[in-house]
Amino acid sequence: MVSLNSTNELIEIMKYPCSFAPRFSKETKQNYYSNFTMITSSSSSSSSCSRLITQPHTNYTLKLPKLCPQSLKYKPLTITNVLKIADTLNLSSTTTTTSPDLQSLLNTSKPTILVSEKLGDAGLELLRSFGNLECCYNLSPDELCSKISTCDALIVRSGTKVNRQVFEAAKGRLKVVGRAGVGIDNVDLQAATEFGCLVVNAPTANTIAAAEHGIALLASMARNIAQADASMKAGKWQRSKYVGVSMVGKTLAIMGFGKVGSEVARRAKGLGMHVIAHDPYAPADRARAIGVELVSFDEAVTTADFVSLHMPLTPATSKVFNDTTFAKMKKGVRIINVARGGVIDEDALLRALDNGIVAQAALDVFCEEPPKDSKLVQHENVTATPHLGASTKEAQEGVAVEIAEAVVGALQGELSATAVNAPMVPPEVLSELAPYVTLAEKLGRLAVQLVSGGSGIKSIKVVYRSAEDLDTRLLRAMITKGIIEPISDSIINLVNADFVAKQKGLVISEERVFVDSTLPVDSIQLRISNVGSKFESALENDEISVEGRVKYGKPHLSRVGSFEVDVSLEGNLILCRQVDQPGMIGKVGGILGESNVNVSFMSVGRKVRRKKAIMAIGVDEEPDKDTLNKIGHVPAVEEFVFLDL
Repeated sequence: MVSLNSTNELIEIMKYPCSFAPRFSKETKQNYYSNFTMITSSSSSSSSCSRLITQPHTNYTLKLPKLCPQSLKYKPLTITNVLKIADTLNLSSTTTTTSPDLQSLLNTSKPTILVSEKLGDAGLELLRSFGNLECCYNLSPDELCSKISTCDALIVRSGTKVNRQVFEAAKGRLKVVGRAGVGIDNVDLQAATEFGCLVVNAPTANTIAAAEHGIALLASMARNIAQADASMKAGKWQRSKYVGVSMVGKTLAIMGFGKVGSEVARRAKGLGMHVIAHDPYAPADRARAIGVELVSFDEAVTTADFVSLHMPLTPATSKVFNDTTFAKMKKGVRIINVARGGVIDEDALLRALDNGIVAQAALDVFCEEPPKDSKLVQHENVTATPHLGASTKEAQEGVAVEIAEAVVGALQGELSATAVNAPMVPPEVLSELAPYVTLAEKLGRLAVQLVSGGSGIKSIKVVYRSAEDLDTRLLRAMITKGIIEPISDSIINLVNADFVAKQKGLVISEERVFVDSTLPVDSIQLRISNVGSKFESALENDEISVEGRVKYGKPHLSRVGSFEVDVSLEGNLILCRQVDQPGMIGKVGGILGESNVNVSFMSVGRKVRRKKAIMAIGVDEEPDKDTLNKIGHVPAVEEFVFLDL
């Protein structure tokens, strides 16, 4: 039992409400918090202690003793309410130290974050304020596997290989891997997804630094800056040897027109270059806006005087610049690579340099880093830098903060705009989609609890009604999570929901219906076919059918089978099919009241007066079996079902 003697200590607990999420189950969290007891400063009032509890998907709540004003009971645990509570209970607000037992528990509850490569101080401070930070550099693969089982998050740069063995060694505890940078080829995404581990990166903070380095390499290569400098330091004066080429009017092909590629294009245009680009996913209007023409791969490599690489390393791009590609290029072409070393076949580039197809190369990245005994690095027509693309003071601090914020957000269960192995949503629409994400999961949870019989769920159809073309990846993942989690002993999260669904043979099809609406999503409907239903009224055309929408920012159930309803999808729900007659609300409400079950809302949907109707009742507590049996024995109630949402 932990005694809380000051407002400061209560606020200390508030700092870490979500740090339990990555490591403990709902039951474990409830057990932990049921042991918290607030003791007033007066020993005579110790009998009126308050118990701190937690409920799934809600803020923590203080159940206050009888001496507190009614207006403060069951209030969310916010700073404002804490101060009111502390004042009511006469807690001291001047104590600045935290009792040893509370500090010990807080340290235990904080997530452990391992940083395996150097990170900027600003990022480290942010991580340190949230969790238990461990900075362990230059770990061997065995040392990393040995340590990872005690960690909730891992942050790496490009030097640490996070392979399947690491995820296996984590034994399910590792919840997020943060890559301090853009490329994620050193992380096994398939293994991360299978083990339910989110992978996030920091794609924006080093964009300008990488683009500037690309331009710096381009200019220094064109004017032989590195070679001339080395010659001068050797005591030579070789003006005629190091005659360069002008960039004005030359064609620069940018291979990969993402964030960095587009910034390089802007700067190259300022140097008077003609810029073309190849990227199968880049929108043509964005390229036209900065005066860049999108062309095919072959057209780019055959017409360019300079080729600048900004593509990710994937199976499709691995060694895409090989003997065949170099043979298509202009004789005397110049190549810059500040992307990933593996997109170039280094042996093929060496041959192209030797036979004069490639006049010069400027390389910041390599297949193996650091390169060992590399003839390419030693070649007189190669300018090499040791992966300095993001190495500015500003970029290093920016990347550190960006990845720290992404990791902390992931540990808190927030949606991430930089998730690599989960549905990605631009940051500006995350807040707009948030209530629909909740609606999608709630509908999945509700629908699966309606299924009866042993055949299992094999086919689900989702119908989205919206006014615009909708990217449904995030919503589909949350529906999958809601359907699988209640019936699976697997750890299901946003990352591995689709993977587990595929493993279980669950087929989810989607349909989009365009409607006139001002909302991002007007409604979501779930249909489960070839199953029985615990609540026959949920069947429509032999399918379990439920539909919901967002009202006032909250998820609501709007249809069950062919019956229209209007109930909030919060807490627990009782659905009753009944004969539509007077007194039904009072009878069922009376039974719940006699059992001290609080009703939070009630709604009745019907097709025809005095025929059949569905009554939906929201309750704060789960009724016991006797209470539910009494509801079932009300003569006009034909069927009912209790649903835990």
